[in-house]
Amino acid sequence: MRHYRIVGAALLASGMAVPALAQDRSVTIVLPQTVDIVDPCMAARQTTGRVVSENVNEMMIEFDYVNGGLKPRLATEWSQIDDDTWQFKLREGVRWHDGRDFTAKDVAFTLERNKNPNLTCEVGGKFGAMKFAVEAPDDHTINITTNPPSPILPLLMSIMPITSAAATPEDELTRKPIGTGPYTFETWNVGQSIVLKRNDDYWGEQPQVEEATYVWRDDSAVAAAMVFTDEADIVPSLAMQDANNPDTDFAYPNSETTYVRIDTRAAPTNDIRIREALNLAIDKEAFIGTLLPAESQLASQLVVPTTIGYNREMEPWPFDPERAKELVAEAKADGVPVDTEILIVARSGVFPNVTETMEAMMGMWRDVGLNVKLQMSEVSVHNTYFVRPFNQDGVPTLVGAMHDNATGDPVFSAYIKYASGGIQSVLDDPDLDRMIADATTATGDDRAARWAEVFRVAERDIIASVPMFHMVGFTRVSPRLDYQPTIAANSELQLAQIKFR
Repeated sequence: MRHYRIVGAALLASGMAVPALAQDRSVTIVLPQTVDIVDPCMAARQTTGRVVSENVNEMMIEFDYVNGGLKPRLATEWSQIDDDTWQFKLREGVRWHDGRDFTAKDVAFTLERNKNPNLTCEVGGKFGAMKFAVEAPDDHTINITTNPPSPILPLLMSIMPITSAAATPEDELTRKPIGTGPYTFETWNVGQSIVLKRNDDYWGEQPQVEEATYVWRDDSAVAAAMVFTDEADIVPSLAMQDANNPDTDFAYPNSETTYVRIDTRAAPTNDIRIREALNLAIDKEAFIGTLLPAESQLASQLVVPTTIGYNREMEPWPFDPERAKELVAEAKADGVPVDTEILIVARSGVFPNVTETMEAMMGMWRDVGLNVKLQMSEVSVHNTYFVRPFNQDGVPTLVGAMHDNATGDPVFSAYIKYASGGIQSVLDDPDLDRMIADATTATGDDRAARWAEVFRVAERDIIASVPMFHMVGFTRVSPRLDYQPTIAANSELQLAQIKFR
């Protein structure tokens, strides 16, 4: 892998201009996609998470993406009382941005709200069918009982931003989140920008950044140039071809897997031969080093190899267009309507060069005899096809997506992607549902083995998707900043981790 580092002395020696506002304690961050939702319960979306997670709304427990493991945030300690129940001790002296005290009532409200069917919270969707019962012995202690039992509940709580019971709407998404974090949500100029300001009453250490402005540009080259014209400080997602300056650009494995979800409910993609042909038709090697970085890895499943239960016996699908054509012909001979138009729905800006990648895949599918049409969409339109309630209107769809599992357990992946009730799942398989439920409550080696079997069944017996690539990310950082992205950079960007040179 190429490694990029920020070297201030080299910049000065090369004559590159250091921004004139070097003493300014504000930063501008350029995101690749429009931010259309700011509610913390939607922080599983990279656009939302990069703004609110740990900046505005904090988790009870923080996952340490640099050293691994869990560390205290709004909870100072935790312990398992019995198989079903965990106890969390909450930090005292914490106040919401509106001045109210943070208590166990807020945690209970957050758990209930994330499972509210009227909201379809994407964070709550990662908890699957899990049900919560809570008891608060006092304002700063909460006992959480789960059904089914969760041996990794503290890890699960590291992805759920806590929201104020008094200041957050129960049945609708908020447009101005109130948090406990080091930054307050100040303004949202819809379609243009978001501004966060430092919370001078923050319970923890005061960060150096005083104000952060988020803007969005879907053209990676334009975003990259903004750093050198002093219009921006961080571009967290660069295209490979624009990450061309070793003094300002970082390469990092970002725990994201790109894939295409196959509609298993409508013809012709409800035929397993067509789903196999969709996989065999793609020459993945052709993308590596051209549209995607040379460091990208071919994927055989939806999680990266560092995830518990990653199935190492599953190899990526081979490129075999002739066999794909045979499968399409066999299905057609049996009456499958293979000439039916299949709609490919992909999200603009979800990863660099996504449009070119999806156009190339469309051509490969057409070459094996499938009738496919590509629709590139903004996130709000894309999610009408990707997240329940779906808007397929009976049209068979292939939905391009990218899945992040930085915390390393398939509980964040399997239910939401494969289970009958998963908010991004189009499957309805009772046997797979039982396997997911059993793996969720298992521990140790048994847990890993059960998850590995879940992935085999979903991606080989059912063929639920076209796994594509484990991705590599590129970030550009202004020479006036001391900041290095972690594996979490695609899902959160903590302003408190940014220092000034």
